[in-house]
Amino acid sequence: MADFKELLAQENIYIFHAFLIIFVALIADLFQKRALKSLAEKAKLTQNSWDDALLLAIPHPLSIIIWMASIAFAGEIIQRATGAVILEIFAPLRDAVIIAALAWFLVLTIRHTETNYLSSDKDIDPTTLDAISKLARISVVITALLMILQTLGFSISGVLAFGGVGGIAIGFAAKDLLSNFFGGLFIYLDRPFAVGDWIRSPDREMEGVVEKIGWRVTVIRTFDKRPLYIPNSVFSQVAVENPSRMQNRRIKETIGIRYDDADKMETITSQVKEMLKEHPEIDTNNTLMVNFNSFAPSSLDFFIYTFTKTTNWEKYHTIKQDVLLKILKIIADNRAEVAFPTSTIHLAPPEAQH
Repeated sequence: MADFKELLAQENIYIFHAFLIIFVALIADLFQKRALKSLAEKAKLTQNSWDDALLLAIPHPLSIIIWMASIAFAGEIIQRATGAVILEIFAPLRDAVIIAALAWFLVLTIRHTETNYLSSDKDIDPTTLDAISKLARISVVITALLMILQTLGFSISGVLAFGGVGGIAIGFAAKDLLSNFFGGLFIYLDRPFAVGDWIRSPDREMEGVVEKIGWRVTVIRTFDKRPLYIPNSVFSQVAVENPSRMQNRRIKETIGIRYDDADKMETITSQVKEMLKEHPEIDTNNTLMVNFNSFAPSSLDFFIYTFTKTTNWEKYHTIKQDVLLKILKIIADNRAEVAFPTSTIHLAPPEAQH
């Protein structure tokens, strides 16, 4: 009877220790959340993007580690008291969950860092940053899965061998998917365009602003606001223009004056050229030409060929309008007129008709 009471007392002590461990875990979890929240608020005042990402990523994975470690420790104590074999699974399960929590912490850190850099004033290409972030997250997840499988007793060499054979089969079955994946990879590496760029293709009827570059498709918003989903493999087969990276925009126009104003052509072209050279929005470092060009059926034509400093579409048209209006004024100031299609009939003298 005394031995039974002593055994019961020992079991009660073990159970008390287990509950004490759970209580300590609860206190530790609450403390770390408040402490890290306070540190995260202070870290926002710094210019470093890494400290914010780390402090925002730690709380939830750390909570999982604290609770899993405490439950596994409490399980070991109870197992020693009761001899329950089922509690032995806590050790590998604990290790697997801790590995998963660490992987989650790294994924959150990468994601928060990407967000911080995108919202900062630093000159960073969002397309390249998105590619690096995705590759880093995929690497973390794959590594964590392999480590978890090894922790749970699976053979990594067997998994890798199966992955090699399975990869060949999947490669044949998902040829289009893989071509789109590598097409997206080449877009990230070669960077022919980035998110926010206006692109078009002379080979296909696609034109718009790039909204998203995924691993399978690229999303383009057309100018009539329709979303256009283009498989990435298409970009390895067609030519792509990127007007967003133009250095200048070109003004190329032909203007005709009447044949009656032929003696004023030299003065008009000279004044138009001088006006373009003095215009504040015209890039005089590029080609600038104003020349009498041709004898048209109803006009004497001269052309202007020049470039604006801006590449903005709206501002370009405002500048072009200003240039054309000034050309009209120069023509009018020289008492000339812009020609329009006309037909002239010459009648023979009356005496020539007999």
